Amino acid sequence: MKIAFVVGENSSDRLGAALIRGLRNRSAEPVEVTGLGGDAMAAEGLTSLFDIDELSIVGVGAVLARLPQLVGRIGQTVRHILAEKPDALVVIDSYAFSHRVARRVRKALPDLAIVNYVPPAVWAYHPERSTAMAGYIDRAICVFPFEPAFHARHGGPPSTYVGHPLMHEPHLAAIMARLDSLPAQPSPGSPPTLLILPGSRRGEINRLLGDFGRTLELLDARLPGVRAILPAVPRLRALIEEKVADWPVKPEIVTGEAEKWAAFAAADAALAASGTVALELALAGVPMALCYRLDPVGYILRHLITGWTAALPNYITDHPLVPEHFHEFIRPEALARRLQRLLTDTPERRAQVEGFRDIRRKMAIDVDPGDAAAAIVLAEIRARSMVLPPQPSPYSS
Repeated sequence: MKIAFVVGENSSDRLGAALIRGLRNRSAEPVEVTGLGGDAMAAEGLTSLFDIDELSIVGVGAVLARLPQLVGRIGQTVRHILAEKPDALVVIDSYAFSHRVARRVRKALPDLAIVNYVPPAVWAYHPERSTAMAGYIDRAICVFPFEPAFHARHGGPPSTYVGHPLMHEPHLAAIMARLDSLPAQPSPGSPPTLLILPGSRRGEINRLLGDFGRTLELLDARLPGVRAILPAVPRLRALIEEKVADWPVKPEIVTGEAEKWAAFAAADAALAASGTVALELALAGVPMALCYRLDPVGYILRHLITGWTAALPNYITDHPLVPEHFHEFIRPEALARRLQRLLTDTPERRAQVEGFRDIRRKMAIDVDPGDAAAAIVLAEIRARSMVLPPQPSPYSS
């Protein structure tokens, strides 16, 4: 059995690797993989057509600058998949690239099973894309519990929630288990500890870190002795150290996964760039204030964003649990006051902590996401071919 993959990001690469392992555990015949992937999928036997770092582009302006190259890579990927004649195509995340490939493959191979693991965030913008996906995606495998109902309302492809990979991250799982064992909410420390999370991309850091430094300075005046920890990805540590060198109140900079999760476990609140980290903080029970600034071209096109929030915890709870600050509303004077409320025992802090407990309950899973996703892919293949022996699957849409 041959499965083609189109994966464009490192986070998606890890999902793809887990899916390959699940397919090999569940399939009665050997599984061959082809297409696009990263290091984790390479360890499972996939030789990528090209380095997927080429597709890690952030911002509308950057995409436009690289458009000719991307168009060429789309054509190359489609030709490769058609030549390989796989039993299924699995596209993971990277909507702008992977779905263009999927649409062209569907036209050429209309009977091929096409599965989208991590469908685009149509609930945040362009909900009409859900309807369009039904024309070339046979099944969506979702990582957020609210997504299947959204696709059903908008005429999208049949969708199944299999769990977010964070639910099986060992360090985070340990934090969640400790929180769920506590009879009451944990009290903030004295002095409290603040996480500073300016993002994992250079552009985010350049746009936010200055305001975060000023916020910390003002917060220290309101909560003397507040401790600040800044987890940094290794490749950006030098940039961050340069930018915090003149801060009156300096954070402790840490790198590494173990150090990052230790900081999450110790934190009483966080000031963070809006993104996946908001879900990490919510699952870890850390109250937060979120900030974001788009790149200049993205700011001009901001009217295209139709979602009522950019914070994943808010989507999961279906109400504005976590406060968000965008562009001109990123004001250190306001952020310092908000964080003071989150770092002390207040109704605002208690509301977020209780909301995060509800999120952990809604996202709880009993089966490994890679194994659950594999069962869905195999079911789609069986729907088009009787080559595989029937296997019962406990997963339904």
